[in-house]
Amino acid sequence: MSEPNGWTNGLLAWYQQKKRDLPWRRTKDPYAIWVSEIMLQQTRVETVKEYYRRFLERFPDVVALARAPEEDVLKLWEGLGYYSRARNLQKGARIVLEQYRGQLPADDQTLQMLPGIGEYTAGAIASIAFGSAVPAMDGNVFRVAARFYGERESIEHPQVRKKLRSILTDAVPREEPGAFNQAMMELGATICTPKSPRCEQCPLKTCCDAYAEGDAESLPVHEKKQPAKTIQIAVCLLWHHGRIAMFRRRERLLNGLYVFYLTEEETDPRRIAGQLSQDGLTVESWEALGEATHVFTHRIWRMILYRFELKQEPDEQWLAQHDGVMVDETALQTLPLPTAMKAAKAEALKLLKA
Repeated sequence: MSEPNGWTNGLLAWYQQKKRDLPWRRTKDPYAIWVSEIMLQQTRVETVKEYYRRFLERFPDVVALARAPEEDVLKLWEGLGYYSRARNLQKGARIVLEQYRGQLPADDQTLQMLPGIGEYTAGAIASIAFGSAVPAMDGNVFRVAARFYGERESIEHPQVRKKLRSILTDAVPREEPGAFNQAMMELGATICTPKSPRCEQCPLKTCCDAYAEGDAESLPVHEKKQPAKTIQIAVCLLWHHGRIAMFRRRERLLNGLYVFYLTEEETDPRRIAGQLSQDGLTVESWEALGEATHVFTHRIWRMILYRFELKQEPDEQWLAQHDGVMVDETALQTLPLPTAMKAAKAEALKLLKA
């Protein structure tokens, strides 16, 4: 294998020629880079572009984000998923405003003390925005490193990740650390992909262990994951005279977002009506509205949608106890809803417009 400078120089030259024109690559603003890195976690680049533009228009700096109502932040994040990212981003902005006078710290270790910023995100911000010579090890970079250095132990093992991180820490060029990290990410996203890597087009092929051995497609080695758990959910539109009940989630999953009335592992409308009766609400009629499925990282919601017509609207005390609100068509459009509620929201809008 050649000396580090040889392959890093070749990688940087390739990156300057082949890199995609992405909006967050046109700035050195630490805040904008922070926003982009959080959005890009587990989300495709093409999906992020428009969210990134709208988010920075609405919250152009730390101050604007820190002082915004949480519901406004979640509404703008609607459809992007993994909403804890948005909540942590705002929590971090408030800490930066209070403790660092609105200026993001430059040190990667200090950055990791902010909510939602792990080792990778801290490395990306520190290197791209501040020129710190630290690696940014996301999934793409670990895959490239495992193939390049011929690591054939499980990438999930802490000692393997530590070893690869240590090697890349020494490889990061002091002059262009941000470009190097982005080049490694770009290589993993466009050439050294999880399946069918385009090795013949790779700028590192002449010194890549996996290319020499012909086993790039089988690397990195992963341990088998547990299959996602399937959960049966009834999504109930509690309707009365042109208004529907919405509930703010307090559970960890979808925390802070609004959903319709949900019953987990109970989808029989008669029994649900009985539960509502015991809870103080009288159901006059119900109707099945169809089915929907939403896949989360570790679980799958199989949903049956129902309309329940109530005899009378829930009173303020009942709504307060259940973190609920009654909404009309206009109000429904303003609430932050998760993508899991997309089909139910469409049915609710039909009902409210009727």
